[in-house]
Amino acid sequence: MSRKRGKTNNGLPSRWRQRHGAYYYRVPPGLESQWGGLTEYRLGATLGEAASEWAKRMRIAERPAVYIRELLERYAIEVIPTKAAATQRGDTLALVNLRKVFGNMRLEDLEPRHIYKYVDTRMNKQGQKSRATGVHETRVFKHAFTKAVEWGLIPRHPFKGEVRLKGAKPRNRYVEDWEIVEALSLVPKRKSGSVLMLQAYIRVKMLIGIRRGDMLRLRMSEITDAGITVRPHKTANSTGLVRTFEWTPALRTAVDMALAARPVDIAPWLFCTKRGEGYFNEDTGQASGWDSMWQRFMARLLKETQIAERFTEHDLRGKVGSDAESLERARELLGHADSKITERVYRRKPEIVRPLR
Repeated sequence: MSRKRGKTNNGLPSRWRQRHGAYYYRVPPGLESQWGGLTEYRLGATLGEAASEWAKRMRIAERPAVYIRELLERYAIEVIPTKAAATQRGDTLALVNLRKVFGNMRLEDLEPRHIYKYVDTRMNKQGQKSRATGVHETRVFKHAFTKAVEWGLIPRHPFKGEVRLKGAKPRNRYVEDWEIVEALSLVPKRKSGSVLMLQAYIRVKMLIGIRRGDMLRLRMSEITDAGITVRPHKTANSTGLVRTFEWTPALRTAVDMALAARPVDIAPWLFCTKRGEGYFNEDTGQASGWDSMWQRFMARLLKETQIAERFTEHDLRGKVGSDAESLERARELLGHADSKITERVYRRKPEIVRPLR
């Protein structure tokens, strides 16, 4: 009887497992000679290294996939490692659920009706129907079949252009000016650290509106006489252009406050921990320490100020997009290539319309 896979190994290809900071392959009995006489072969420290070594040894590209589980396995090996860490984690979990439902189906048997049924019946971790989860997983599934066409496994995509799913509605929480004033007025308990750092962060964010990941990646070397240089991480390989925000008196003051709030002076990051480290973990794509600090800050705001509804760090980006004098100005600040996403997600402020008479 086979053992149930641990949560750490869910989503990994068959017989893979992660332990001691590396990925390993459990060699099937009788095939040890093909793997250096080992019963467990170390593939690599990162998912990318492991995928490369696995593909080299298995020559997976030469093995035609017949079943969807085989396509998803190849997708996990060749495509998932090329994505950002946070995306890798979410997409890997999606593959787990997709494999459970579609794994034993042949590639050519998938039809649009299967996709609609999957989304309509998808459940979340709490056992409740979750259309948003199903929609996300379907996007991963769609890309896997796009790769199947590219790899020559099937002649055409079985549901691209034939399945139209509405995603979750964008957040519409608009942070009012007085709420920002309240947040910046919260009295810190220390002369440096979390509250002062978050208040300085809010000031900088409200002026340049860049993504959380880019804010937390800001280095002291990128703060120059010309301004603040921002290297967008999310779109670095597509539309992302390096931008420099010129100094204004307000931006200079906000950055000075951020510098004063740092717990250590020699750290290379504008926003840093007591140990002088950055908050963003590139390996996991998370900033858990920063998120915890934000939640504690928000709890104090709800308790000690007039703010009655939580707002997220991302809502601040929405406020920047909403308060810009025009859609084009909002697009420029937020760094979008297309103003459609700016208008749909980030223009949250009610439009004021002058009556006819």
